Amino acid sequence: MAGSDSLTALECHDIRFPTSDRLDGSDAMNPDPDYSAAYVVLHTTSGPQGHGLCFTIGRGNEVMAAAIRSLAPHLAGRPAPTTAADLAALHHDLTHDSQLRWLGPEKGVMQMAAGAVVNAAWDLAARRAGRPVWEFLATLTPEELVSLVDFRYLSDALTPGEALALLRAAAPGRAERTARLKAEGYPAYTTSPGWLGYDDRTLVRLAREAVAAGFGQIKLKVGANLDDDRRRLRLAREAVGPGVRIAVDANQRWDVAEAVRWMTALAPYAPYWIEEPTSPDDVLGHAAVRAGQPVKVATGEHIANRVVFKQLLQAGAVDFVQIDAARVAGVNENLAILLLAAKYGVPVCPHAGGVGLCEMVQHLAMFDYVAVSGSREDRVIEYVDHLHDHFTDPVVIGRGRYRAPAAPGFSARMKPASLTAHRFPDGPVWRARRTQPDRPDAQEVTA
Repeated sequence: MAGSDSLTALECHDIRFPTSDRLDGSDAMNPDPDYSAAYVVLHTTSGPQGHGLCFTIGRGNEVMAAAIRSLAPHLAGRPAPTTAADLAALHHDLTHDSQLRWLGPEKGVMQMAAGAVVNAAWDLAARRAGRPVWEFLATLTPEELVSLVDFRYLSDALTPGEALALLRAAAPGRAERTARLKAEGYPAYTTSPGWLGYDDRTLVRLAREAVAAGFGQIKLKVGANLDDDRRRLRLAREAVGPGVRIAVDANQRWDVAEAVRWMTALAPYAPYWIEEPTSPDDVLGHAAVRAGQPVKVATGEHIANRVVFKQLLQAGAVDFVQIDAARVAGVNENLAILLLAAKYGVPVCPHAGGVGLCEMVQHLAMFDYVAVSGSREDRVIEYVDHLHDHFTDPVVIGRGRYRAPAAPGFSARMKPASLTAHRFPDGPVWRARRTQPDRPDAQEVTA
């Protein structure tokens, strides 16, 4: 029989926002995204809940929700996690299911589904401890942190002993860095000016507003048309001046030779990095792009697991590692990636935006600063000013910096009213769209 501190149920909602109406989030590969989340709630017999999610961009979100629900047998009756050992065991069980692994292994929909549940478990454990996840992680000993990581497939690049040494070396400065983080926050950059569907006037206005708000870096989407990209990057550079970094993001649009040619053409406008210049699975392609043109290379938001990150670092293929809170199998696997990046001395600049990604990934970057890398140099967290009002503990940005979350948990809990309104396909927001039969999602709603 389940005890007083047991998990009782897994609940998953298909939540979608019609962001394609204004082309928010548009890029060269995803011209009309409807930002969505397969949203997880873990219930316990004693009352506290855990909240997590997977981010998608619309159609297919129901597939993600089904994958999450398939993990329910691993949860009901299980003791509610409170310790590193509990969270390590849960991560292992969800990622090592002998039959579900056949659908991966350790990649794609099932890996993301496991990540949503693992993140919800971390939210629950941190809530029970009365701490935000970043601080909860930073209270764990180096030995406990190492116990959370699955080192299979990693030991040729990072051994448990090396990871332990990295964490022990960072331990003496934890208290000082925690105090500094709470006082100063963590540097951010914003993609809000740069969506590919925005017109030039909107781009220039939002770029200027970003600089006035204190951001020292912005990002533009590129990759649809080279002449347009030259013009947009020129306008952005004129709007923000030479002292503001402008990163660009191709969202996997190019082949290797095309990426080299395109970025060589954009180089006179001093882009800070090129993000996802080619397929996220192409390690050697990223290395070739990095070697073939003068702009630094960043990638990570679509990388499936710690193994590909390992190979990118071994191959010297990236200048910046971009973790994502909801792409790999949750906090545990992201901890492995943070340790790999620290071992190779590569800065981590997390991907965010979407639904809840800013809220969650800020915890991982802040923990990295406090307890792993010990540095904020050349490190920034992406920020996009969409959909934060749907969360009970939204991100707080001031003068271009994330303020350290103080509320217990992973900042992933959505407001009940938002869940009701945006539930797909029967929430009021989507029922109202039945009068727009020209939209692909309207056909889904009325089916």
